[in-house]
Amino acid sequence: MSGKSRIEWTEQTWNPTSGCTKISPGCKHCYAETMAIRLKAMGAQGYANGFQLAIHPYRLAQPLKRKKPTTYFVNSMSDLFHENIPDAFLDDVFSVISKTPQHTFQILTKRSDRLPSYFTNRKCPKNVWLGVSVEDRTFGLPRIEGLRQVDANIRFLSVEPLLESLGNINLAGIHWVIVGGESGPRARPMQKEWVDEIRMQCEAENVAFFFKQWGGWGVDGKKRAKKENGRELHGRIWDAMPVVQQLT
Repeated sequence: MSGKSRIEWTEQTWNPTSGCTKISPGCKHCYAETMAIRLKAMGAQGYANGFQLAIHPYRLAQPLKRKKPTTYFVNSMSDLFHENIPDAFLDDVFSVISKTPQHTFQILTKRSDRLPSYFTNRKCPKNVWLGVSVEDRTFGLPRIEGLRQVDANIRFLSVEPLLESLGNINLAGIHWVIVGGESGPRARPMQKEWVDEIRMQCEAENVAFFFKQWGGWGVDGKKRAKKENGRELHGRIWDAMPVVQQLT
């Protein structure tokens, strides 16, 4: 499954694997699980087993066929570093990434404990933006340390859904922070103060800050449709992108 993305900070999705298992509170209302169930009902290729983890070697070549420089979100429907995805398949994914330097690949994981071990004897390609999900203090914040240990050209945090105040965040070595509330009918509310704490720390540390969405709740604490909430924070759009170091 590959195609144009409606995610505000990327262009295309590329899913060499699909499916996942829940490991933390951020997974509770997983959008990918809901979509996978829908795709199974539609008979879409690769989703015969719904949201069960599946590896799709036939999808590996998709970025190789696209010459136009494109930003890909890798595994919008899975977690590339899931413990049941073999290192050998990860090697195949990163081989494709290395062969397509015209593209940018954004990889987001909740399995940050696997990052240092996988990259111990492997280089992270320069066209990879490597990120971790940070939804709360208990599960989210510890993931940052695993990310920091990888020599990635861009390291980023996806703080979505933001479920509580994160307090002080160690942003050393982090280039970009995305913040957003939870969407969907069972969305948990996000408070403006939590977002402001992160935004001010990003400004102090010269880290690019991107406010993605309010989600299912408005800044006034009332439920709203996502399209009604918009992306404004304090009357403006915060959409900074990281400064990409020269690729060599």
